[in-house]
Amino acid sequence: MPSALWIIAALAAVALLTWELWICEGAHFGRRFVVWLYEISARRYDGIKQFDPDWERRFLGESVANALGGLDGALLLDVGAGTGRLARALEGLRFFRGTVFSLEPARRMIALGRRQAPGVPARWLRGWGDALPFAADAFDMVTSFEVLEFTPRPRAVLSEMVRILAPGGWLLVSNRVGWQARWILGKTIPRAAVRDRLSGLGLEDVEVDFWQVDYDLVWARKAMPAGAR
Repeated sequence: MPSALWIIAALAAVALLTWELWICEGAHFGRRFVVWLYEISARRYDGIKQFDPDWERRFLGESVANALGGLDGALLLDVGAGTGRLARALEGLRFFRGTVFSLEPARRMIALGRRQAPGVPARWLRGWGDALPFAADAFDMVTSFEVLEFTPRPRAVLSEMVRILAPGGWLLVSNRVGWQARWILGKTIPRAAVRDRLSGLGLEDVEVDFWQVDYDLVWARKAMPAGAR
């Protein structure tokens, strides 16, 4: 009987570890562990994600460029930029007239990203989302895709993104949904709570769009100061 219990315990441990590594991407083990996973999988990352360039351009690039309204010199920060997903989606869009700041903690992801979107004015930075190295109100738009639920402190990352967003600027983030989301403990926001969470951070015009099987796409605008309305 004890041997059977050991077998059950071992299988449970393997299942838990597999869940943590495959679904949670090590988020509960700390940010250094998460970054290590991305370092060793960097060359396979785009293949795993299977990005469709046309789909990305239409549903990410064009949406972002339209939100900025052709603003000359627009500053856009992409948090957890990976291999430059957003920069690639903006490449070739004439009505995007800004600079993409791509923030990513994994060195190998940055190295790949630098090479994959040469036609977009971009600056690559190595850093963490929970302590952004920028002044308040610095960016016209801040984005983050398939990142928040894999950060050790998603609330801190979200607060930092709002801090550096200029009044009137847009926040665009993905929000993990689906049956797996509730079991990525402490990392996700239920769909029903998204509007209240973002409103509590000083955001308005919150819009939640169905995006992918496991993700919603959430738009929100940073409120202008009362005297500027």
